[in-house]
Amino acid sequence: MEVIVCATAEEGSDLAAKEVLGALSRKPDLVLGLATGSTPLGLYRRMIDAHRRVEADFSKVFTFNLDEYLGLPPGHPQSYRAFMDQHLFRHINIPPDHIHFPPTHGRDVPAQCEEFERDMRRVGGIDIQILGIGADGHIGFNEPTSSLGSRTRVKTLMEETLRDNARFFNDGTRQPDMAVTMGIGTILESKRILLLAFGTTKVRAIQSTIEGPISNMYPASALQLHPRVTMIVDEQAAAGLAMREYYKRVYRNKLSLEGSVMP
Repeated sequence: MEVIVCATAEEGSDLAAKEVLGALSRKPDLVLGLATGSTPLGLYRRMIDAHRRVEADFSKVFTFNLDEYLGLPPGHPQSYRAFMDQHLFRHINIPPDHIHFPPTHGRDVPAQCEEFERDMRRVGGIDIQILGIGADGHIGFNEPTSSLGSRTRVKTLMEETLRDNARFFNDGTRQPDMAVTMGIGTILESKRILLLAFGTTKVRAIQSTIEGPISNMYPASALQLHPRVTMIVDEQAAAGLAMREYYKRVYRNKLSLEGSVMP
């Protein structure tokens, strides 16, 4: 697990964008796993800016979003599809039929979840999975106690998650207490994972994810099992890391080696 401690969230978003746009330049049909929430917005703004400067072409890209509320129609203002349309999709040239969300309607959602995963495999699997993290260590809507081998499925949301998200449902709309999410096992099949975490509310989750034991009580700790995870955190989120200064030195050495002329 690579840990990069940045001075600010803006610097972290710059690094994440460099990773994603660099991968896109090497693989035009990149398959991206995408997250919602405030954390990846800086990354998405940079992707949009690169497209507007004609530096990034998304016409062959496929996307799979991590999660969606069960029962909310796609056009609902609090749906994650509406969020992604507002903050990314309507601003870049990704074909609508290349955009995928977990199923949330119909008589057999579990069967549709299996089809969602087959769709991922048909395009070669997720190349880069973007993740945020909840204060309790959840990734996607994989709440504490989630199986570390879980697949895309329906999850009941915990009270802490509902409280954190309640601010988005202040117009009299009933807040769903269930969602469909990629499973932890699904996420771990991604070829590369970028987790972004900024701010003081993420201190406990980041410490537990990076330096704690692997436990389903902190679902993100399962990322320790993946060979290519990069954690991009700001100084505030990194405040609880016992090895913080070591991580900084490792990253400085990595940059030094990359700048050297290797034989």
